[in-house]
Amino acid sequence: MEQDLGLRIAPGRCVLAHADAFEVISPHTEEPIAEVAAAGPADVEAAVGAARAALDSGPWGKADPAERIAAVRRLADVYDRRRAEMAGVITAEIGAPIAFAQRAQVGLPAMMMRAFCDLAERHTWTETRRGFFGADVHVRKEPVGVVAAIVPWNMPQFLIATKLVPALLAGCTVILKPAPESPLDALLLAEMIDEIELPRGVVNVLPGDSAVGGLLVSHPGVDKVSFTGSTAAGRAVATACAANLTKVSLELGGKSAAIVLDDAAPESVAAGVRSASLSNSGQICNALTRVLVPHHRHDEYVDALAAEITALRVGDPSDPGTQLGPLVSRRQQHRVRDYIRLGRDEGARLVTGGTEMPDGLDRGWYVTPTLFASADNAMRIAREEIFGPVLTVIPYRDDDDAVAMANDSDYGLAGAVWTADTDRALSIAARVRSGTLGVNQGYTMDPFAPFGGVKGSGYGRELGPEGIDSYLETKSIAVSP
Repeated sequence: MEQDLGLRIAPGRCVLAHADAFEVISPHTEEPIAEVAAAGPADVEAAVGAARAALDSGPWGKADPAERIAAVRRLADVYDRRRAEMAGVITAEIGAPIAFAQRAQVGLPAMMMRAFCDLAERHTWTETRRGFFGADVHVRKEPVGVVAAIVPWNMPQFLIATKLVPALLAGCTVILKPAPESPLDALLLAEMIDEIELPRGVVNVLPGDSAVGGLLVSHPGVDKVSFTGSTAAGRAVATACAANLTKVSLELGGKSAAIVLDDAAPESVAAGVRSASLSNSGQICNALTRVLVPHHRHDEYVDALAAEITALRVGDPSDPGTQLGPLVSRRQQHRVRDYIRLGRDEGARLVTGGTEMPDGLDRGWYVTPTLFASADNAMRIAREEIFGPVLTVIPYRDDDDAVAMANDSDYGLAGAVWTADTDRALSIAARVRSGTLGVNQGYTMDPFAPFGGVKGSGYGRELGPEGIDSYLETKSIAVSP
Protein backbone atom coordinates (compact mmCIF):
# COMPACT_ATOMS: atom_id res chain seq x y z
CA MET A 1 0.00 0.00 0.00
CA GLU A 2 1.65 3.22 -1.14
CA GLN A 3 0.80 6.87 -0.68
CA ASP A 4 2.15 10.07 -2.19
CA LEU A 5 5.18 10.38 0.09
CA GLY A 6 6.56 7.07 -1.16
CA LEU A 7 6.04 5.36 2.19
CA ARG A 8 5.11 1.71 2.14
CA ILE A 9 3.02 0.59 5.09
CA ALA A 10 2.90 -3.15 5.67
CA PRO A 11 -0.35 -4.45 7.22
CA GLY A 12 1.45 -6.21 10.07
CA ARG A 13 0.33 -9.12 12.20
CA CYS A 14 -1.92 -7.05 14.49
CA VAL A 15 -4.04 -5.67 11.61
CA LEU A 16 -7.19 -7.63 10.78
CA ALA A 17 -8.78 -6.64 7.45
CA HIS A 18 -10.06 -8.96 4.75
CA ALA A 19 -13.11 -7.17 3.33
CA ASP A 20 -13.33 -4.89 0.30
CA ALA A 21 -10.77 -2.09 0.13
CA PHE A 22 -11.58 1.60 0.50
CA GLU A 23 -9.72 4.65 -0.76
CA VAL A 24 -8.03 7.32 1.31
CA ILE A 25 -8.41 10.71 -0.37
CA SER A 26 -6.07 13.70 -0.02
CA PRO A 27 -8.01 16.73 1.27
CA HIS A 28 -5.55 18.98 -0.59
CA THR A 29 -5.54 17.40 -4.05
CA GLU A 30 -8.89 15.56 -3.83
CA GLU A 31 -7.06 12.56 -5.33
CA PRO A 32 -6.67 9.02 -3.89
CA ILE A 33 -3.40 8.48 -2.02
CA ALA A 34 -3.91 4.93 -0.76
CA GLU A 35 -6.17 1.90 -0.81
CA VAL A 36 -6.77 0.09 2.47
CA ALA A 37 -8.36 -3.29 3.10
CA ALA A 38 -11.38 -2.96 5.38
CA ALA A 39 -12.34 -5.14 8.32
CA GLY A 40 -15.56 -7.13 8.16
CA PRO A 41 -17.68 -9.06 10.67
CA ALA A 42 -15.28 -12.02 10.61
CA ASP A 43 -12.36 -9.71 11.41
CA VAL A 44 -14.24 -8.24 14.37
CA GLU A 45 -14.82 -11.76 15.72
CA ALA A 46 -11.18 -12.66 15.16
CA ALA A 47 -9.95 -9.50 16.89
CA VAL A 48 -12.16 -10.02 19.94
CA GLY A 49 -11.11 -13.67 20.09
CA ALA A 50 -7.42 -12.82 19.84
CA ALA A 51 -7.69 -10.11 22.49
CA ARG A 52 -9.70 -12.38 24.77
CA ALA A 53 -7.15 -15.21 24.44
CA ALA A 54 -4.20 -12.90 25.04
CA LEU A 55 -5.88 -11.59 28.18
CA ASP A 56 -7.27 -14.83 29.64
CA SER A 57 -4.48 -17.26 28.82
CA GLY A 58 -1.59 -15.10 27.65
CA PRO A 59 1.13 -13.39 29.69
CA TRP A 60 0.13 -9.75 29.24
CA GLY A 61 -2.57 -9.28 31.86
CA LYS A 62 -0.52 -11.25 34.39
CA ALA A 63 2.70 -9.35 33.72
CA ASP A 64 4.22 -7.18 36.39
CA PRO A 65 3.53 -3.46 35.81
CA ALA A 66 7.28 -2.93 35.35
CA GLU A 67 7.26 -5.30 32.35
CA ARG A 68 4.39 -3.42 30.74
CA ILE A 69 6.07 -0.08 31.38
CA ALA A 70 9.26 -1.35 29.75
CA ALA A 71 7.30 -2.47 26.68
CA VAL A 72 5.65 0.93 26.26
CA ARG A 73 9.02 2.65 26.67
CA ARG A 74 10.34 0.47 23.82
CA LEU A 75 7.40 1.57 21.72
CA ALA A 76 8.21 5.21 22.54
CA ASP A 77 11.78 4.68 21.33
CA VAL A 78 10.57 3.20 18.03
CA TYR A 79 8.01 6.00 17.69
CA ASP A 80 10.69 8.66 18.12
CA ARG A 81 12.74 7.17 15.28
CA ARG A 82 9.77 7.32 12.91
CA ARG A 83 8.21 10.64 13.89
CA ALA A 84 8.99 12.28 10.53
CA GLU A 85 7.28 9.43 8.67
CA MET A 86 4.24 9.61 10.93
CA ALA A 87 3.90 13.38 10.49
CA GLY A 88 4.06 13.00 6.72
CA VAL A 89 1.36 10.33 6.73
CA ILE A 90 -1.00 12.44 8.87
CA THR A 91 -0.46 15.50 6.67
CA ALA A 92 -1.22 13.44 3.57
CA GLU A 93 -4.38 11.74 4.88
CA ILE A 94 -6.14 14.53 6.83
CA GLY A 95 -4.50 17.74 5.54
CA ALA A 96 -2.97 18.86 8.83
CA PRO A 97 -0.16 21.39 8.12
CA ILE A 98 3.17 19.61 8.38
CA ALA A 99 4.48 21.98 11.07
CA PHE A 100 1.39 21.30 13.20
CA ALA A 101 1.61 17.57 12.45
CA GLN A 102 5.22 17.46 13.65
CA ARG A 103 4.57 19.53 16.76
CA ALA A 104 1.16 18.31 17.91
CA GLN A 105 -0.13 15.40 15.87
CA VAL A 106 3.09 13.42 16.47
CA GLY A 107 4.97 15.35 19.15
CA LEU A 108 2.16 15.08 21.70
CA PRO A 109 1.70 11.28 21.37
CA ALA A 110 5.46 10.74 21.71
CA MET A 111 5.43 12.81 24.89
CA MET A 112 2.27 11.08 26.18
CA MET A 113 3.84 7.63 25.95
CA ARG A 114 6.68 8.52 28.30
CA ALA A 115 4.49 10.64 30.56
CA PHE A 116 2.08 7.74 31.06
CA CYS A 117 5.03 5.46 31.88
CA ASP A 118 6.15 7.96 34.52
CA LEU A 119 2.63 7.96 35.97
CA ALA A 120 2.49 4.15 35.92
CA GLU A 121 5.75 3.91 37.84
CA ARG A 122 4.16 5.96 40.64
CA HIS A 123 0.73 4.34 40.43
CA THR A 124 -0.62 2.43 43.43
CA TRP A 125 -1.29 -1.02 42.01
CA THR A 126 -1.78 -2.71 45.39
CA GLU A 127 -2.21 -1.53 48.96
CA THR A 128 -3.21 -2.95 52.33
CA ARG A 129 -5.67 -1.16 54.60
CA ARG A 130 -6.85 -1.91 58.10
CA GLY A 131 -10.58 -2.50 57.81
CA PHE A 132 -13.20 -1.13 60.19
CA PHE A 133 -13.80 -4.62 61.61
CA GLY A 134 -10.10 -5.26 62.22
CA ALA A 135 -9.29 -7.33 59.12
CA ASP A 136 -6.49 -6.48 56.74
CA VAL A 137 -8.03 -5.48 53.40
CA HIS A 138 -5.80 -6.02 50.38
CA VAL A 139 -6.83 -3.72 47.53
CA ARG A 140 -5.66 -4.68 44.05
CA LYS A 141 -5.93 -2.83 40.74
CA GLU A 142 -6.47 -5.30 37.89
CA PRO A 143 -7.02 -4.82 34.14
CA VAL A 144 -10.61 -4.14 33.13
CA GLY A 145 -10.23 -6.61 30.26
CA VAL A 146 -10.62 -6.33 26.49
CA VAL A 147 -10.81 -2.67 25.44
CA ALA A 148 -12.35 -1.34 22.23
CA ALA A 149 -10.71 2.01 21.42
CA ILE A 150 -12.54 3.98 18.73
CA VAL A 151 -10.94 7.22 17.53
CA PRO A 152 -11.89 9.96 15.06
CA TRP A 153 -9.76 11.46 12.29
CA ASN A 154 -8.93 14.93 13.61
CA MET A 155 -6.05 14.13 16.03
CA PRO A 156 -5.68 10.43 15.31
CA GLN A 157 -2.35 9.57 16.92
CA PHE A 158 -2.90 11.73 19.98
CA LEU A 159 -6.31 10.17 20.58
CA ILE A 160 -4.95 6.67 20.00
CA ALA A 161 -2.15 7.31 22.52
CA THR A 162 -4.55 8.56 25.22
CA LYS A 163 -6.44 5.25 25.00
CA LEU A 164 -3.95 2.60 23.89
CA VAL A 165 -1.06 3.51 26.19
CA PRO A 166 -2.89 3.61 29.56
CA ALA A 167 -4.85 0.49 28.60
CA LEU A 168 -1.63 -1.40 27.89
CA LEU A 169 -0.01 -0.15 31.08
CA ALA A 170 -3.08 -1.36 32.99
CA GLY A 171 -2.63 -4.85 31.50
CA CYS A 172 -5.58 -4.73 29.11
CA THR A 173 -5.67 -5.99 25.55
CA VAL A 174 -6.85 -3.50 22.94
CA ILE A 175 -8.82 -3.48 19.70
CA LEU A 176 -8.22 -0.20 17.88
CA LYS A 177 -10.71 1.09 15.29
CA PRO A 178 -9.39 4.16 13.43
CA ALA A 179 -11.61 6.43 11.34
CA PRO A 180 -11.93 5.60 7.63
CA GLU A 181 -10.52 9.04 6.80
CA SER A 182 -7.30 8.33 8.73
CA PRO A 183 -6.33 4.64 8.70
CA LEU A 184 -2.76 5.11 7.44
CA ASP A 185 -1.29 6.45 10.68
CA ALA A 186 -2.88 3.55 12.61
CA LEU A 187 -1.33 1.07 10.19
CA LEU A 188 2.07 2.71 10.59
CA LEU A 189 1.66 2.49 14.37
CA ALA A 190 0.81 -1.21 13.94
CA GLU A 191 4.20 -1.65 12.23
CA MET A 192 5.88 -0.12 15.26
CA ILE A 193 3.94 -2.35 17.64
CA ASP A 194 5.02 -5.39 15.62
CA GLU A 195 8.61 -4.21 15.98
CA ILE A 196 8.53 -4.35 19.79
CA GLU A 197 7.07 -7.89 19.64
CA LEU A 198 4.14 -7.69 22.00
CA PRO A 199 2.39 -11.05 22.50
CA ARG A 200 -0.04 -11.82 19.70
CA GLY A 201 -3.52 -10.50 20.34
CA VAL A 202 -2.50 -7.74 22.77
CA VAL A 203 -3.14 -5.06 20.13
CA ASN A 204 -5.49 -5.54 17.17
CA VAL A 205 -6.27 -2.92 14.50
CA LEU A 206 -9.55 -2.91 12.55
CA PRO A 207 -9.67 -0.36 9.69
CA GLY A 208 -13.20 0.33 8.52
CA ASP A 209 -16.35 2.38 8.72
CA SER A 210 -18.95 2.95 11.43
CA ALA A 211 -20.49 -0.49 10.81
CA VAL A 212 -17.27 -2.08 12.08
CA GLY A 213 -17.41 0.15 15.15
CA GLY A 214 -21.03 -0.83 15.72
CA LEU A 215 -20.16 -4.53 15.72
CA LEU A 216 -17.30 -3.87 18.11
CA VAL A 217 -19.13 -1.79 20.74
CA SER A 218 -22.05 -4.25 20.87
CA HIS A 219 -19.84 -7.35 21.17
CA PRO A 220 -20.28 -9.25 24.46
CA GLY A 221 -16.58 -10.14 24.47
CA VAL A 222 -15.58 -6.48 24.93
CA ASP A 223 -15.23 -5.33 28.55
CA LYS A 224 -14.77 -1.59 28.01
CA VAL A 225 -15.33 0.87 25.18
CA SER A 226 -13.38 4.11 24.99
CA PHE A 227 -14.91 6.35 22.33
CA THR A 228 -14.05 9.79 21.01
CA GLY A 229 -16.37 11.38 18.48
CA SER A 230 -19.52 13.39 18.02
CA THR A 231 -22.20 13.65 20.68
CA ALA A 232 -24.76 11.98 18.40
CA ALA A 233 -22.45 9.02 17.80
CA GLY A 234 -21.62 8.89 21.51
CA ARG A 235 -25.28 8.44 22.40
CA ALA A 236 -25.48 5.48 20.01
CA VAL A 237 -22.33 3.96 21.53
CA ALA A 238 -23.68 4.36 25.07
CA THR A 239 -26.94 2.69 24.06
CA ALA A 240 -25.10 -0.26 22.50
CA CYS A 241 -22.90 -0.68 25.56
CA ALA A 242 -25.89 -0.61 27.90
CA ALA A 243 -27.27 -3.84 26.44
CA ASN A 244 -24.24 -5.82 27.71
CA LEU A 245 -23.49 -3.54 30.69
CA THR A 246 -20.16 -2.80 29.00
CA LYS A 247 -18.16 -0.09 30.69
CA VAL A 248 -17.82 2.98 28.48
CA SER A 249 -16.08 6.34 28.52
CA LEU A 250 -17.10 9.04 26.06
CA GLU A 251 -15.12 12.10 24.96
CA LEU A 252 -17.56 13.98 22.72
CA GLY A 253 -18.21 17.36 21.15
CA GLY A 254 -17.78 20.87 22.45
CA LYS A 255 -18.79 24.49 21.98
CA SER A 256 -16.32 26.00 24.39
CA ALA A 257 -16.33 29.61 25.54
CA ALA A 258 -13.38 31.94 25.98
CA ILE A 259 -14.44 34.47 28.62
CA VAL A 260 -12.45 37.67 28.03
CA LEU A 261 -12.52 39.94 31.08
CA ASP A 262 -12.31 43.69 30.66
CA ASP A 263 -8.66 43.98 31.76
CA ALA A 264 -7.28 41.54 29.15
CA ALA A 265 -5.05 42.89 26.36
CA PRO A 266 -6.76 42.46 22.96
CA GLU A 267 -3.59 41.40 21.11
CA SER A 268 -2.78 38.69 23.69
CA VAL A 269 -6.35 37.43 23.61
CA ALA A 270 -6.39 37.32 19.81
CA ALA A 271 -3.12 35.39 19.57
CA GLY A 272 -4.19 32.92 22.26
CA VAL A 273 -7.67 32.33 20.89
CA ARG A 274 -6.33 31.88 17.37
CA SER A 275 -3.91 29.21 18.57
CA ALA A 276 -6.49 27.47 20.78
CA SER A 277 -9.28 27.56 18.20
CA LEU A 278 -7.98 27.49 14.62
CA SER A 279 -5.16 24.95 14.81
CA ASN A 280 -5.93 21.96 12.60
CA SER A 281 -8.39 24.22 10.71
CA GLY A 282 -10.62 24.37 13.77
CA GLN A 283 -11.14 20.60 13.73
CA ILE A 284 -10.46 20.14 17.45
CA CYS A 285 -13.08 19.22 20.03
CA ASN A 286 -11.86 21.67 22.69
CA ALA A 287 -11.64 24.68 20.35
CA LEU A 288 -12.68 27.99 21.91
CA THR A 289 -15.26 28.84 19.27
CA ARG A 290 -17.38 31.25 21.36
CA VAL A 291 -15.45 34.38 22.33
CA LEU A 292 -17.33 36.26 25.06
CA VAL A 293 -16.17 39.88 25.37
CA PRO A 294 -17.31 42.88 27.46
CA HIS A 295 -19.84 44.93 25.54
CA HIS A 296 -17.97 48.22 25.92
CA ARG A 297 -14.75 46.75 24.42
CA HIS A 298 -16.37 44.52 21.78
CA ASP A 299 -14.88 46.27 18.76
CA GLU A 300 -11.33 46.29 20.18
CA TYR A 301 -11.32 42.50 20.57
CA VAL A 302 -12.98 41.97 17.18
CA ASP A 303 -10.36 44.12 15.44
CA ALA A 304 -7.51 42.22 17.14
CA LEU A 305 -9.02 38.85 16.23
CA ALA A 306 -9.58 39.93 12.64
CA ALA A 307 -5.94 40.98 12.33
CA GLU A 308 -4.77 37.59 13.62
CA ILE A 309 -7.11 35.60 11.39
CA THR A 310 -6.46 37.47 8.16
CA ALA A 311 -2.71 37.04 8.67
CA LEU A 312 -2.99 33.23 8.70
CA ARG A 313 -1.30 31.49 5.78
CA VAL A 314 -3.73 29.00 4.22
CA GLY A 315 -2.58 26.47 1.65
CA ASP A 316 -0.69 23.28 0.83
CA PRO A 317 -0.36 21.34 4.11
CA SER A 318 3.00 19.90 3.06
CA ASP A 319 4.51 23.42 2.97
CA PRO A 320 6.28 24.14 6.31
CA GLY A 321 5.01 27.73 6.17
CA THR A 322 1.34 26.78 5.99
CA GLN A 323 -0.66 27.52 9.12
CA LEU A 324 -4.11 26.34 7.99
CA GLY A 325 -4.75 23.40 5.70
CA PRO A 326 -7.94 21.98 4.22
CA LEU A 327 -10.80 20.34 6.05
CA VAL A 328 -10.77 16.56 6.07
CA SER A 329 -13.51 15.91 3.50
CA ARG A 330 -15.86 17.51 1.00
CA ARG A 331 -18.74 16.73 3.36
CA GLN A 332 -17.02 18.66 6.16
CA GLN A 333 -16.29 21.58 3.82
CA HIS A 334 -19.95 21.79 2.82
CA ARG A 335 -21.08 21.53 6.43
CA VAL A 336 -18.86 24.43 7.54
CA ARG A 337 -19.86 26.61 4.59
CA ASP A 338 -23.52 25.96 5.38
CA TYR A 339 -22.95 27.24 8.92
CA ILE A 340 -21.26 30.37 7.59
CA ARG A 341 -24.28 31.11 5.40
CA LEU A 342 -26.53 30.38 8.37
CA GLY A 343 -24.62 32.84 10.56
CA ARG A 344 -25.16 35.61 8.04
CA ASP A 345 -28.84 34.72 7.74
CA GLU A 346 -29.20 34.79 11.54
CA GLY A 347 -27.93 38.37 11.65
CA ALA A 348 -24.36 37.98 12.91
CA ARG A 349 -21.88 40.39 11.29
CA LEU A 350 -19.36 38.66 9.02
CA VAL A 351 -16.05 40.40 9.74
CA THR A 352 -13.72 38.28 7.63
CA GLY A 353 -13.78 35.00 5.75
CA GLY A 354 -16.76 33.37 4.11
CA THR A 355 -17.65 30.54 1.79
CA GLU A 356 -15.22 31.29 -1.04
CA MET A 357 -11.97 29.40 -1.61
CA PRO A 358 -8.88 31.06 -0.14
CA ASP A 359 -6.80 33.11 -2.58
CA GLY A 360 -4.57 31.07 -4.88
CA LEU A 361 -6.40 27.77 -4.39
CA ASP A 362 -8.69 26.17 -6.96
CA ARG A 363 -9.04 22.70 -5.48
CA GLY A 364 -8.99 21.02 -2.08
CA TRP A 365 -11.55 21.06 0.71
CA TYR A 366 -10.68 24.50 2.03
CA VAL A 367 -12.69 27.07 3.98
CA THR A 368 -11.40 30.60 4.52
CA PRO A 369 -10.96 31.26 8.28
CA THR A 370 -14.07 33.14 9.34
CA LEU A 371 -14.95 35.59 12.13
CA PHE A 372 -18.46 36.64 13.15
CA ALA A 373 -19.12 39.56 15.49
CA SER A 374 -22.10 41.10 17.31
CA ALA A 375 -23.62 37.63 17.63
CA ASP A 376 -26.14 36.33 20.11
CA ASN A 377 -25.73 33.19 22.21
CA ALA A 378 -29.08 31.90 20.92
CA MET A 379 -27.83 31.72 17.32
CA ARG A 380 -27.08 28.28 15.93
CA ILE A 381 -23.50 29.31 15.12
CA ALA A 382 -23.12 29.92 18.87
CA ARG A 383 -24.82 26.71 20.00
CA GLU A 384 -23.85 23.97 17.55
CA GLU A 385 -20.43 22.43 16.99
CA ILE A 386 -19.23 23.56 13.55
CA PHE A 387 -15.84 21.81 13.61
CA GLY A 388 -14.14 24.24 11.25
CA PRO A 389 -12.27 27.57 11.23
CA VAL A 390 -15.18 29.71 12.41
CA LEU A 391 -15.14 31.97 15.49
CA THR A 392 -18.12 33.83 16.94
CA VAL A 393 -17.72 36.93 19.14
CA ILE A 394 -20.58 37.56 21.58
CA PRO A 395 -20.81 40.64 23.84
CA TYR A 396 -21.79 40.38 27.53
CA ARG A 397 -22.85 42.91 30.20
CA ASP A 398 -20.91 41.85 33.32
CA ASP A 399 -19.11 38.86 34.89
CA ASP A 400 -22.34 37.16 35.93
CA ASP A 401 -23.72 37.51 32.41
CA ALA A 402 -20.51 36.04 30.95
CA VAL A 403 -20.64 32.99 33.24
CA ALA A 404 -24.33 32.45 32.53
CA MET A 405 -23.66 32.65 28.80
CA ALA A 406 -20.73 30.23 29.00
CA ASN A 407 -22.93 27.75 30.90
CA ASP A 408 -25.88 28.21 28.53
CA SER A 409 -24.72 25.38 26.27
CA ASP A 410 -25.47 21.72 25.70
CA TYR A 411 -21.73 21.08 25.94
CA GLY A 412 -19.12 21.27 28.69
CA LEU A 413 -15.73 20.12 27.42
CA ALA A 414 -13.37 23.08 27.72
CA GLY A 415 -13.17 26.82 28.22
CA ALA A 416 -10.83 29.65 29.13
CA VAL A 417 -10.66 32.92 31.02
CA TRP A 418 -8.48 35.82 29.88
CA THR A 419 -7.54 38.45 32.47
CA ALA A 420 -4.58 40.14 34.18
CA ASP A 421 -5.92 39.00 37.57
CA THR A 422 -5.30 35.29 38.25
CA ASP A 423 -7.49 35.20 41.37
CA ARG A 424 -10.37 36.69 39.40
CA ALA A 425 -9.79 34.16 36.63
CA LEU A 426 -9.88 31.23 39.06
CA SER A 427 -13.07 32.54 40.64
CA ILE A 428 -14.74 32.77 37.23
CA ALA A 429 -13.39 29.37 36.11
CA ALA A 430 -14.82 27.70 39.23
CA ARG A 431 -18.29 28.85 38.17
CA VAL A 432 -18.10 27.50 34.60
CA ARG A 433 -19.58 24.04 34.18
CA SER A 434 -16.90 22.39 32.08
CA GLY A 435 -14.49 19.50 32.48
CA THR A 436 -11.39 21.57 31.66
CA LEU A 437 -10.43 25.25 31.48
CA GLY A 438 -7.35 27.34 30.84
CA VAL A 439 -6.34 30.71 32.24
CA ASN A 440 -4.89 33.03 29.58
CA GLN A 441 -4.56 30.02 27.29
CA GLY A 442 -6.58 27.22 25.82
CA TYR A 443 -6.54 23.94 27.72
CA THR A 444 -3.05 22.47 27.26
CA MET A 445 -3.82 18.73 27.40
CA ASP A 446 -1.26 18.26 30.16
CA PRO A 447 -0.51 14.51 30.36
CA PHE A 448 -0.54 14.62 34.17
CA ALA A 449 -4.00 16.22 34.37
CA PRO A 450 -7.37 14.56 33.69
CA PHE A 451 -9.24 15.55 30.52
CA GLY A 452 -12.93 15.06 29.75
CA GLY A 453 -16.30 16.73 29.64
CA VAL A 454 -19.71 17.09 31.24
CA LYS A 455 -23.22 17.38 29.79
CA GLY A 456 -23.25 16.64 26.05
CA SER A 457 -19.44 16.47 26.00
CA GLY A 458 -19.48 13.01 27.55
CA TYR A 459 -18.21 11.35 30.71
CA GLY A 460 -15.09 9.63 31.98
CA ARG A 461 -11.58 11.03 32.06
CA GLU A 462 -8.44 10.52 30.00
CA LEU A 463 -4.85 11.53 30.85
CA GLY A 464 -3.38 11.79 34.33
CA PRO A 465 -3.55 8.93 36.86
CA GLU A 466 -7.31 9.00 36.28
CA GLY A 467 -6.60 7.92 32.70
CA ILE A 468 -4.87 4.77 33.94
CA ASP A 469 -7.54 4.09 36.56
CA SER A 470 -10.20 4.13 33.85
CA TYR A 471 -8.74 0.85 32.54
CA LEU A 472 -8.54 -0.83 35.94
CA GLU A 473 -10.95 -2.72 38.17
CA THR A 474 -10.57 -2.51 41.94
CA LYS A 475 -10.64 -5.79 43.88
CA SER A 476 -10.80 -6.05 47.69
CA ILE A 477 -9.58 -9.12 49.59
CA ALA A 478 -10.33 -9.16 53.31
CA VAL A 479 -8.17 -11.38 55.57
CA SER A 480 -9.56 -12.51 58.93
CA PRO A 481 -7.62 -10.94 61.84
